[in-house]
Amino acid sequence: MIARGDLAVEIGFERLSEIQEEILWICEAAHVPVIWATQVLETLNKSGIATRSEVTDAARAVHAECVMLNKGKHLLRVLASLRDILHRSGGHHLKKRYVFRPLNIAERFFQK
Repeated sequence: MIARGDLAVEIGFERLSEIQEEILWICEAAHVPVIWATQVLETLNKSGIATRSEVTDAARAVHAECVMLNKGKHLLRVLASLRDILHRSGGHHLKKRYVFRPLNIAERFFQK
């Protein structure tokens, strides 16, 4: 499960996107399913209007096997929007097609 808040507390927000991507790579290589639990479209769910950053975050969920949503007044709108975003984003990414760079998740533990 990739949960943005918990991850940011542990590694700092500067490396958040990088580490999310590396976790996705590792899980894909190990054939482990990923749950994208990053408060996807949370503002849309509460207020009826999504933020730009939430839409971008929702698009990144295309790499996961599952997306976790919270309860809210606008859940049906969130589901419709998420389905549309993932459908549009899905054609841009094919799993198993990346050229991986060296992973840096634990680099601070292996300093020279």
